[in-house]
Amino acid sequence: MSDSPFKSRGGLRRVMNAARYSLAGLRAAVRHEAAFRQELALGVPMIVIAALIAPGRWHALAMIGSVVLVWVVELLNSAIEALADAQSTEHHPLLGRAKDLGSAAVMLSLILAAATWAVALWR
Repeated sequence: MSDSPFKSRGGLRRVMNAARYSLAGLRAAVRHEAAFRQELALGVPMIVIAALIAPGRWHALAMIGSVVLVWVVELLNSAIEALADAQSTEHHPLLGRAKDLGSAAVMLSLILAAATWAVALWR
């Protein structure tokens, strides 16, 4: 079996390409995904606030990490939705299930973030 011509060979060029693709993905999310923009608008101030109000370094790390996790899950959910829509915009039960599962993952990450903040700030 031969290697795919689309697979990178490694080295510094691979790192540079990966960074470029990652930034393109973030730009696409900001441009095309309203949910990501909302979570970014709420999350950035939360990260700043966490650094100021967290009772300790580990609390701050957990609080900031939970916000970043929401962004990661939202990006993955958006990728699933984009792939599903590229396949077909007509109703299909499996595509609908994929979108619903992604949405459920976002919801669970939001619940985890809220619980993390509540526990970290519990006096």
